[in-house]
This record gives sequence, structure tokens and C-alpha cells, in this order.
Amino acid sequence: MEEVNQTSTGNFILLRLSNIPSLQAIYVLLFSVMYIITLSGNFLLIIVVRINPKLQTPMYFFLSNLSVIDIGFSSTIVPLIIINTLVKDRSISLLECAVQMFFHLGLGGTECIILAVMAYDRFAAICRPLHYSTIMNKMLCVRLAAVSWSICFLNSAIHVVLTFQLPYCKSHHVNHFFCEVPPFLRMACRDTLLNEIGMYISAGILGMSSFCLTVISYVQIISTILKIRSSQGRSKAFSTCGSHLTVVVLYYGTLLFIYLSPRSIYSPAIDKTLSIVYTVVTPMLNPMVYSMRNKDVKNTVKRTHIRTEKNM
Repeated sequence: MEEVNQTSTGNFILLRLSNIPSLQAIYVLLFSVMYIITLSGNFLLIIVVRINPKLQTPMYFFLSNLSVIDIGFSSTIVPLIIINTLVKDRSISLLECAVQMFFHLGLGGTECIILAVMAYDRFAAICRPLHYSTIMNKMLCVRLAAVSWSICFLNSAIHVVLTFQLPYCKSHHVNHFFCEVPPFLRMACRDTLLNEIGMYISAGILGMSSFCLTVISYVQIISTILKIRSSQGRSKAFSTCGSHLTVVVLYYGTLLFIYLSPRSIYSPAIDKTLSIVYTVVTPMLNPMVYSMRNKDVKNTVKRTHIRTEKNM
């Protein structure tokens, strides 16, 4: 019997967070609050960086990129999850699913590389302070950001095309809250070995290389910090890296587990939980983590708030 790609005529059915009405209300409220916090925090951080001349530095240029990514990342996923939890019709068309997967993969990959670039920026600032402005010049920062976005969205386009060329004649019920590659590979009625190899290669190149660059940068940073004789100097150096390191561990840990786990240990429940962490929780925490320990950010927010109150 010839395989028929039913995706050309049918829709996919996504999961809702819960089938229990009382839990649905709690989840919708929780995710709505998290989404509002994500948008507010990241937009506020972008505005603060724009209006404070002290924050016109490479680190905050990349942090603004990270905020844009987190806004897009969260907006690609959270509204869909909330809507599907509320409505009966949880179907999504092939085109809608492909677009959502494209932005999800592209933004996720870009965040990986931007986090690695930020680690290199901290390395240059702490380990090469006299040459920092030369190393991390404006043109290099713009090029690094442009290359990060371009490579990851090209990679995303390739994976989306390869994923939706597969025949899905088993079922159109996706065992996930949104369109992500691993659940679709497990729905296909054709061998997906080449797709999995491609996923491992791209995750290895983009994810592991970014992770390795981050680890190497921090090994050098910690080595340099430990050589500082002043305890106050060591504390200040660690404080500039602590927030970034927290985000790196949370984001890379969940992402690499999802995309590099072999089929034999795949668990839909764990996969869905970790996906929520890196697509919903991390974008919400990023602006908090980066701003709470930064006096310039907090002072700018306070001054802006005072000015707003005076003008009212």
C-alpha cells in the first residue's frame, strides 16, 4: 500500500495543558501571568538599555538581542498553549505548524549562539581588559549578531522542510503542546534516521560548539578571577558573570537534553516539561536575572519611574 502524506489535506491536533476544568483555569492564569511578566521584563530591559548611555556597551547590545529573542520565543509558544487549553478545537494547519516550528527553532538556536557570544564578551572584559574596546568593537558586535540570526534561521528552514516532507499516516495527534521536531519524527510512518542524524549534527554544531565556547570562556574567566588578590575585586568580577552563568546552565541543560537524547531514553512527559522550561520559564527569568544584580539598570528604572510620576 502506497504511503500517503496526509498532512497535505489534514490538520494536526495539539495537546492542551490539562483536561480537568479546574486545572485548566489555574494553568491558563499561571501561563498568562508568566507571559505578561516575560513581555514586560524584556521590553523594559530593551528600553532601559536604549535610554541609559552607560549601558551602550557590547554586553547590553547582546542582552537586548536576547530580550528580542525571548519576546519572540515566548510569543511563538505561550499564546498557542493558552488558546488550546481553553478551546475545543485544538487543530493547527500544516502552514501554521511549519511557521511556528520555523520561528521556534530559529529563535532557540540564535539564543544558544548569543549566550556563547556573551560569554566571550565577559572573557574579553575580564581577561583582556586593556584590549576590550578593540576586541569587542561595534562592527564586530553587529557582525556576530547578524551571523547568529542568519545561520540559525537558515538551519531552522532546512529542518522544517525536511520534517514536513515526511509522511504522517499514523496519526495527526501531536503528543506535545506545540510543534517541535522530536514529536513529529515519532509520528512519521517512514524511517526518520536521516532526519535524526541531521538534527543531531545541527544540535551538535550549534548547541555543543556554543556550549563549549561558553565553558572555555568561563574556565579562563574563573582562572583570571582567582588570581585577583583583592576580595572586593574578585566579588565584583564574579557578580558580572554570575547572572549569565545561571541563564546558560538553565537554557543549555534543557535544550541539549531534548535534542541530543537518544530515542531509547525518550520520554514524552520529560520532553514536554523541559520544553516548557526553556520556552516559557527561561524567557521570563532572563530579564530578572540580568537586571536584579545590576545597579545601572535598577537606577535607570527608578529614575524613569520618578520622572513618570512627576509628569502625571
